[in-house]
Amino acid sequence: MSGDEPAYLRHLRSGELEERITPAYKILSSCSLCPHCCGVDRVHDEQGYCGAGLLPVISGYGPHFGEEPALGGRSGSGTIFFSDCTMRCEFCQNYMISQSGQGREITCEELAGIMLVLQGQGCHNINLVSPTHYVPQILRALFIAAKSGLSIPLVYNTGGYDCVSTLRLLEDVIDIYMPDAKYGDDKIAKTLSHAPSYTKFMKDSVKEMQRQVGDLICTDGIARRGLIIRHPVLPDDLAGSEAVLTFIAEEISVDAYVNIMDQYRPEWHVLTDASDPLFLRLRREITHEEYEQVIALARGLGLHRGFPWI
Repeated sequence: MSGDEPAYLRHLRSGELEERITPAYKILSSCSLCPHCCGVDRVHDEQGYCGAGLLPVISGYGPHFGEEPALGGRSGSGTIFFSDCTMRCEFCQNYMISQSGQGREITCEELAGIMLVLQGQGCHNINLVSPTHYVPQILRALFIAAKSGLSIPLVYNTGGYDCVSTLRLLEDVIDIYMPDAKYGDDKIAKTLSHAPSYTKFMKDSVKEMQRQVGDLICTDGIARRGLIIRHPVLPDDLAGSEAVLTFIAEEISVDAYVNIMDQYRPEWHVLTDASDPLFLRLRREITHEEYEQVIALARGLGLHRGFPWI
């Protein structure tokens, strides 16, 4: 790779980017892109747990300035919001997109065109939000867009419930991985996000992402390549922050860029469903003290990038 050139351009020239498309679409015929491994035939538009069929569905796109400063910069992160999701978080703030089917179906050619439009608007990167269930379609769109001049980094913005086998299709294709590390406890993850064995899949995926791209590298303050990990703090420590941050510090890197997020607010089913006592504990925002405790924990573990020093 020369200079700051995105990884996928080298594969475009060698022909490998195009070669990745066929094995990716083969997975769709008995879908195992995500840990649910539904086995449905999405090539013939069958739908599994996530609700996705053959063609990608998006809810919108445009320059986004609310991401990490290293992504948004001055010109914004070129964000594409994919509809549907491999998880069903009971407190999801974007439930209309992730669980209620809001969005429109597009072709891979249209998706490629959107990437080029965002680049033309000066965006620093293409930010693929909830991309896991559309990896084959993204590869096809990327091939089309790269042939037409796409040349900015790709961001894989995921909830962290991914399969290593899927991620390996993206090696030297994705420049910046941005997974959530949502939970440190599988029972809570299953109850709150319907993601069985979340911690195993999250840990294996983050390790694979780190192997592929390493710690975050920026040029003039803008992310070019590497790993950004998001950890959303939940009320009553339901996120299991100590377990999550210890994993990052001990098994990923003390130089990992970790955005410890304080944006939680109660939404969706936790406001209306009292069938599980955990839902009741989520009917409030986190306190400043709760957030400070997680920050102090991260600093005590030697982590030092991505979060405020309060």
